[in-house]
Amino acid sequence: MQIKKRRGSLLASLVLAATALSGLNPPTAGAAPDPVTVTVNARAAMATVPDTALGVNHAIWDQHLGSAETSDLLRDAGVRMMRYPGGSYADIYHWRDHTAPGGYVAPGTDFDTFMAAVRRAGAEPMIIANYGTGTPAEAADWVRYANVTKGYGARYWTVGNENYGNGHYGSAWEADDHPDKSATQYARLVVEYADAMKAVDPSIKVGAVLTMPGNWPDGITAGSDPGPWNQTVLSIAGPKIDFVDVHWYPGGTAAESLARVNHIPDATYLLRQQLSRYAGANADRIGISFTELNVDAGRNTQPAALFLADAYSTLLANGVFTAHWWNVHNGIGAVSQVAGQTDYNDFGMLSSGTCTEDGAVCEPPLNTPFAPYHALSMMKLFATPGDQFVRAGTDEPLVTAHAVRRGNGDLAVLLVNKDPDNAHQVAIDYAGFTPSAAAPTVATLSNGATGIATSQSGSATSRTLPAYSLTTLVLHPSGATAGAPTAPGQPTASGVTDRAATITWPAATPGRSPIAKYEVHRQNGAVSEQLGETTTTSFTVGNLVPGSRYTVNMLARDSAGRVSWASPPLTFATGSPTESTCTVRFTAANDWGNGYIGGVEITNTGTRPLTGWTLTWTWPTGWQQVSSGWSATWEQDGTAVKVTPTDDNRQIAVGGTVSAGFVGAYSGPNVLPTAFTLNGVVCATG
Repeated sequence: MQIKKRRGSLLASLVLAATALSGLNPPTAGAAPDPVTVTVNARAAMATVPDTALGVNHAIWDQHLGSAETSDLLRDAGVRMMRYPGGSYADIYHWRDHTAPGGYVAPGTDFDTFMAAVRRAGAEPMIIANYGTGTPAEAADWVRYANVTKGYGARYWTVGNENYGNGHYGSAWEADDHPDKSATQYARLVVEYADAMKAVDPSIKVGAVLTMPGNWPDGITAGSDPGPWNQTVLSIAGPKIDFVDVHWYPGGTAAESLARVNHIPDATYLLRQQLSRYAGANADRIGISFTELNVDAGRNTQPAALFLADAYSTLLANGVFTAHWWNVHNGIGAVSQVAGQTDYNDFGMLSSGTCTEDGAVCEPPLNTPFAPYHALSMMKLFATPGDQFVRAGTDEPLVTAHAVRRGNGDLAVLLVNKDPDNAHQVAIDYAGFTPSAAAPTVATLSNGATGIATSQSGSATSRTLPAYSLTTLVLHPSGATAGAPTAPGQPTASGVTDRAATITWPAATPGRSPIAKYEVHRQNGAVSEQLGETTTTSFTVGNLVPGSRYTVNMLARDSAGRVSWASPPLTFATGSPTESTCTVRFTAANDWGNGYIGGVEITNTGTRPLTGWTLTWTWPTGWQQVSSGWSATWEQDGTAVKVTPTDDNRQIAVGGTVSAGFVGAYSGPNVLPTAFTLNGVVCATG
């Protein structure tokens, strides 16, 4: 039976695709380009791969959910977490009697069968408690049955699924029987759910549903809520939850979906900003899960495979604790040809063996892997639990790179060629790592392949990537790596101003020789810039740029010259000066999901009147734009914005204020600027 998941995020994707900003189209394939430079920087550490990294969704309408063959395939692909009972069905599902009024429940999909499948695969569950038509008591009883009666040890429980899609913002696909469908009411009930569930088992982790920054309904305030969905939920439920759950369907063409993976770092940054701002004390304890991902074009063919590997890697490198594909089995849709391969428009990564209604086209036999399954298998080869992501980058948008460093000193590099027409020659440069002269272990997933090809061949520094392919290289280090200090601990920042920050970290443990000093490195893309060094575990960095984001790592160097692995990353942002001769107040109001009404209010706090003025700022991303403006002349060149006066507001008296407005547009996470310059002077912000 073919059942497709209802998604509000699809609406968001369509809106974004229809209003994409000029100049932000994905790169297009053309003639075979010059060799691509790939930089892998082992000194620039990112997040560590968690045990729960690779995940998938199981649904109660999938009669093959509990089959041994399905579980074994998922185990072989490295799946370590499975979500149940399946998307929007979670908000109509009642676990006690295994019913979903208004939906289809397949035989052999009850909770115990699901748990048996999870255990056979060597994974752990993520369970969605019914918010839409359930109660806190029903959820608490489920926890009791799972962890007290049956001893399953189910740790992760989410309250509901995509509950912002209950009609509160005008679009309704998610069941919600509550008379009050506001974000405020959802948050209040999340608190009740968390209290009831943790009263049964205090060790569980409870998650709340948030929306992806830059995707509908992010930024929109409805009804009497104090702010948008994420702000409202976190302000009320933040102290009670352990993680937040986000879904993302980037939408658009295959090329557009692949290009939008670039949104992930800013989206996760904004999520952490929201957690820090609204979720209360100790908000850094709250994890982030992305439990639904898929594409609109090429769901069973190479575009989805490339997207899965690229998106999973980017999410995990940015500290997400699990990423889940939607889903294991689903059913045939509108059949088409994508990059020379038959695409069944099936959300599943394994074939369900179904046919079109007229029987004209049938999928391959049940459980035949589609391309995304092979990409998941590639992720298992590339990033194993405990590996640490390190920075990797390229000078070609159609080729992306990811890298991890392993506990035994090996380095693995994942290369993604998003060009459907051309192979790309790459030249790989390594910093902080010297590969051995031996040929690397190579794994390749080519367009149309029915599995991953492996070999030990070629060079660590030069490779040809087939068109539309995934390639993983596993490299041994040159020479011994034993005896080095351990990595310094997680750094923290204090005293952050517009120009400086003090960074402190737990000491490294010496290896064979005493630690001589610590080096402070800034990540500048895939390149490291050393900001300084010290013999202590604290360092004050100066000469920073106001309104800028910095990610830094510490390295320990011992008296024999051995260098540790990099510490976990620290990201912080500088602000504006506390005192200046000008103050700028930037506002963003009436957000409609991909645009808003913006304003700037400039106050002369100096001792002299201003005759003529120029205000400038830089957008933090390439997908933000001033669409139109008033009460000033507005110009944008790339990400740089320049605002100059009209004839009637050229003068700003001492203590005086002028205002101007604009329509802002965005097609990705809307990270607002925090530093503004007036006539060359950095202003304070109000």
